[in-house]
Amino acid sequence: MELFTLQKPVGEIVPIVANLPHSGMFVPATVAAQFTPEHLTSLPNTDWHLDRLYSFLPELGVTVMQATHSRYVVDLNRRLNEPLLGPFKTSAIAERTALDKPIYRVKPDHDEILQRVEQFYLPYHQKLKELVKEMTQQFGRACLLHLHSFFWPPHNDVDLGDGRGQSCSEFLIACVERHFQANGYKVARNSPYSGGQVVKHYGDMPTVESLQIEVRYHLYLRGSQLDKSEPPQADVPEMKAAQASFREIFSSVIRDIQATG
Repeated sequence: MELFTLQKPVGEIVPIVANLPHSGMFVPATVAAQFTPEHLTSLPNTDWHLDRLYSFLPELGVTVMQATHSRYVVDLNRRLNEPLLGPFKTSAIAERTALDKPIYRVKPDHDEILQRVEQFYLPYHQKLKELVKEMTQQFGRACLLHLHSFFWPPHNDVDLGDGRGQSCSEFLIACVERHFQANGYKVARNSPYSGGQVVKHYGDMPTVESLQIEVRYHLYLRGSQLDKSEPPQADVPEMKAAQASFREIFSSVIRDIQATG
């Protein structure tokens, strides 16, 4: 299994890279053997089926990179700080879920943890950096969109994270916010998701703007399936409706970004 899939733009290229670090579901056999059966079945807090939701992006000129492996193999949106195996919100390898449920029957040892970082984390970010650098070389700038989804809080449809004003221009976040709102979505900024490690790290790179876009599961998945012990289905009416709406939104965002070029 490759570490990621890469979809190149169809036709004209725009200076935008879309990054989907939490949509993968593959767990290597050696890691799966360490998980509890319940966790392996459910893999909660995965960004279910975002590759399907955003399948139109290459047609709009966007380069799309998606992780194939589960965030529980290694979380690509965390810093490589100690402890590498620890809390869900801060560690590269989560010891327990966001709801404090056990993940492991047998915890990985120190060497296994380092091996996961070397094998899965570092190559992914190396490739993502290459893509961003290619964009800046070609266009003199790059926009990196980090695409995620969430369950809570229920009062938001979309949460935009720019590291609380640190990782992108006001123009970019306001542009995305405006077009989501124009299509009837309730949008929050940095509440509660201000952007993980990837947003802040890449936002510090010269001529790179980095923005996290979190969308609520219920916008594109069937709500009645979200409390089950297995992943929800992708082929549902909610998905088709969201795809059509999101395509219109991102087409408008790209036109605005191109107009500033």
